[in-house]
Amino acid sequence: MRQSIKEWIFLFLVPLLLSAALCLTSCGQKKEPVVKSGFYFDTVITITLYGESEMLSPLFEEVFALCARYEAMLSRTVKDSDIARINEAAGTPVVVHPETISLLQTACFYADLTDGLVDPTVTPLLLLWGFGDTEASVPPSAPSLPPDADALAEARSHVDHHSIVIDEQAGTVMLTDPYAAIDLGFIAKGYIADRIRDYLISQNVAGAIINLGGNVLCIGEKPDRSPYRVAVKYPFGGAEDVITTLSVRDQSVVTSGVYERFIELDGVRYHHILHPQTGYPVENGLLSVTIVTDSSTDADALSTACFVLGLTDGMALIESLDHTEALFITEDYELHYSSGLQETH
Repeated sequence: MRQSIKEWIFLFLVPLLLSAALCLTSCGQKKEPVVKSGFYFDTVITITLYGESEMLSPLFEEVFALCARYEAMLSRTVKDSDIARINEAAGTPVVVHPETISLLQTACFYADLTDGLVDPTVTPLLLLWGFGDTEASVPPSAPSLPPDADALAEARSHVDHHSIVIDEQAGTVMLTDPYAAIDLGFIAKGYIADRIRDYLISQNVAGAIINLGGNVLCIGEKPDRSPYRVAVKYPFGGAEDVITTLSVRDQSVVTSGVYERFIELDGVRYHHILHPQTGYPVENGLLSVTIVTDSSTDADALSTACFVLGLTDGMALIESLDHTEALFITEDYELHYSSGLQETH
């Protein structure tokens, strides 16, 4: 029996059109990311995952477990961490996790790269200036700042990454100077962000933002295939004040600046980025340095290294590295972009 044209339209075209309409409706719906926060590394961290919420939610437990594990391993201030045990061993070899050895080797690489301008044994100076604990405060042993010349000279004498002796075969680390102490604050969060990225990618997460207290690592791109927009804070501005934003895909953005941690005493600010050779906070006309590169470990270390190096030498280092860009902000609030970043900001 032949069907009329109207019947044919009803039986075939109408369902097809309804299906297309439903597809357009559902496909057009914006999937909201799943966002969760926690407190690790003395700061608030925020993890943002894109995808189906029921599939993503179980991943957060493992991400935060990773954060707790690495904090317990790498933090100088956590009792019984690998770093704390090395510092307390007073020259005796300490068996540590292979990842601790690997990160210490990377930290020493950057110390060599900058001729000691960044140094994982800067702890004696940090303590002297009052930056050794969770919150900056003037320690009882230093009733006024800056510290006197003798105290600075004594602290500086114990800052030398060559005192770190690593025995990979035995799995041990020791400090040949019993008064030296390691602090991985200039590189550890970057390393941890990289490990979180590795885990999420292994779980087939295609899009994510890992924000470890301002150390930002982006996986992939947004669901609409646009890049992530990462804000660069306006130095000494309010919490929401932004001086510029950077567009990134599959990269990390890390900033070091004078406004992040500082002590103000008698109207003078003393920030936490210390020059190992002078013992004083670095004063070179910079307010901040932001690094954009594939590895958050490298971005973390380079942001401090380039800040200490200053605008000219720091920019020269960045221009010598592949797939690495930087934004320097000087005291006049002028923005200085590396050559590759200039075209994409």
